[in-house]
Amino acid sequence: MGILELAIITIVKILIVLTLVLLTVAYLVYFERKISAWIQNRIGPNRVGYLGLLQPFADVLKLLLKEDIVPTVSNHPLHALAPMIALFVAFSTYAVIPMGPTITLFGWQIPLAVADINMGILYVLAITSLGVYAITFAGWSSGSKYSLLGGIRSSAQMISYEISMGFSVGGVVLLASSLRPIAIVEAQSGLMWNAFIQPIGFITFLVAAFAETNRLPFDLPEAEPELVGGYHTEYSSMKFAAFFLAEYANMIISSALIVTLYLGGWQIPFIERLNLPVGLTVALQVGAFCFKLAVLLFFFIWVRWSIPRFRYDQLMSLGWKVMFPLSLLNIIWVAILIMVFKI
Repeated sequence: MGILELAIITIVKILIVLTLVLLTVAYLVYFERKISAWIQNRIGPNRVGYLGLLQPFADVLKLLLKEDIVPTVSNHPLHALAPMIALFVAFSTYAVIPMGPTITLFGWQIPLAVADINMGILYVLAITSLGVYAITFAGWSSGSKYSLLGGIRSSAQMISYEISMGFSVGGVVLLASSLRPIAIVEAQSGLMWNAFIQPIGFITFLVAAFAETNRLPFDLPEAEPELVGGYHTEYSSMKFAAFFLAEYANMIISSALIVTLYLGGWQIPFIERLNLPVGLTVALQVGAFCFKLAVLLFFFIWVRWSIPRFRYDQLMSLGWKVMFPLSLLNIIWVAILIMVFKI
């Protein structure tokens, strides 16, 4: 494959991923409102379009038409830069997530990921760690004490849980002997899913994902009772929409990472025994990935509307006194499995 062909294929994959993510984020907001209404015995959006299906487009139009208000005491360049960083971090991480196996098209081997790189997991951890800058810059540059408190809370929270998340991924890397996402998925063939082999790591990563995405019960950076609106108190119009979009995009990437690292990715146990046509097998595997992703997204929404918010001291205690030791214990467990059972 030449450089030109590779560039064209990469651009096409980027456009497909961006379109899918933007549509998924728009309707994820709609489904969150519908699921929360169902949990609370309400109706939810039902006026704009059939069953309210056009409500996401109405919300976007409303935000586009709103006035962009910037506080006079704010640091204007950083105030504008913060939501851009949030969006950059949110969309960049999708590059290495594989939605299916490598396929052969017109004689070319094409992985179903924007980029298939050997250090893919390190890339994801490095990029996601930059998200704290967006929230910290937003809080500090707004010139508001409420926003500043939200940004400081977020920086402490995200740094605390990133350590547990990194150690949890360590167990996955040990078992797969690779940092390449496609290799990690291929190592989980059959029922050798990491969620079954290292349940402690799976639970630790799942809880850390909630904290990383600032979702309830870990949404203290934007806690309404104490901080009015948190780090984005002084944002309006499309700048506020950018943070909103980034939060839901991060929720999707966290769910996709959990599927890739612990739930077998696109793997369907023993599907190769059915001797199905290659095209049908690939379609079923991509569908399996999307189904697992949808289940996790539902779980994210379900937890948000079911569990109350932690106090900040409880949040930090959980991160350092519970999650961190458990993530270390998980690495020891995986090392024992490799040494004793030669997994």
